[in-house]
Amino acid sequence: MPRCVRRAFLCGVDKYSGNNYEHRRGIIVKRIKPLAKIFNIDVCAYAIMSNHYHLVLKINSTESWSEKQVLSYWSELCQPKLICQKFMKNEAQSKAELEMVYIQTDIYRKRLMSISWFMKLLNEYIAKQANSEDKVTGSFFESRFKSQALLDERA
Repeated sequence: MPRCVRRAFLCGVDKYSGNNYEHRRGIIVKRIKPLAKIFNIDVCAYAIMSNHYHLVLKINSTESWSEKQVLSYWSELCQPKLICQKFMKNEAQSKAELEMVYIQTDIYRKRLMSISWFMKLLNEYIAKQANSEDKVTGSFFESRFKSQALLDERA
């Protein structure tokens, strides 16, 4: 549940300035959908309020993904290390280089199952868009995020 700083509006109408930020709701949803596919995380529910939002997420496993699948998904988010890029292009690599690719791929695989990385990339995108629109710099959210494990259907 990231909450905005400086009385900033995530979406809705600011009654003091009269500015309408409702269009940001679409920006947020537009970013959540591809992230959920890349991260293999199900977005079970979401709610976007005027100064914060809530997500209910379910993490799926990426264990069955091959190294090339992991690197392909990761490259949609961030640029993989050069050694991994060579691997993806099927360029010849030594045994030691391949070992490094497998180690790095394991790191990316864990990140692709991480709510922290999901939230980092979501909040960073939202903050950059909002700060650019508001013509300000600095933090847009109070903190990274807060999470609560939902252990049963009732929760």
